[in-house]
Amino acid sequence: MIRVLIADDQSIVRTGLATILGSEADIEVVGQAADGREALALARRLRPDVCLFDIRMPYVDGIEATRLLSGPDVDEPTAVVVITTFDTDEYIYGALKAGARGFLLKGASPEQLVQAIHCAVNGDAFIDPGVTARLLARFAHTNRRNAAEPIEPLTNREEAVLLTLARGLSNAEIGAALHISMSTVKFHLSSLMTKLRVRNRVELAIWAHETGRMD
Repeated sequence: MIRVLIADDQSIVRTGLATILGSEADIEVVGQAADGREALALARRLRPDVCLFDIRMPYVDGIEATRLLSGPDVDEPTAVVVITTFDTDEYIYGALKAGARGFLLKGASPEQLVQAIHCAVNGDAFIDPGVTARLLARFAHTNRRNAAEPIEPLTNREEAVLLTLARGLSNAEIGAALHISMSTVKFHLSSLMTKLRVRNRVELAIWAHETGRMD
């Protein structure tokens, strides 16, 4: 079972999300929080597999809560998916930089919500490709000086995998596009994360944009 914690300051939203996820055979909603402070306390006590956080919450917002649970200084990060009404580049980019493994708008379909949870628990990320491309392209231009150099040069195949990932493709779609197996895709992703000193595919996509590869 995938254990999920939901945090949103609107009761009706929490109920709706819990109903959708609770109808899945392999997902259990283990807790609900009405603000970020409560969400952090529950996450540390319940140790869920995935936290589903709204961005705007009282006391501690979703970006800060994500950073505290899944940021670069966290030894054992918890998978976080951000869900929000606000299609605002600053919020979304901030959540991804804080360590979120994905994000959804609240207008997303139940199928997308479930997919996002599954992706997060498997170490992948579900992010709307159109929004991702827009926000990363916008912010990468102003953050390119901050992009770290790889420990070792990337191979041609790693570059190809990186570019397809940054366009929002899943592992299966990357494999189909490049005519390689799923195990080979995972091997290259692992190698990329090691060389670029990042922890997940979201950070890989950000790096691809920050280094101008998606121009």
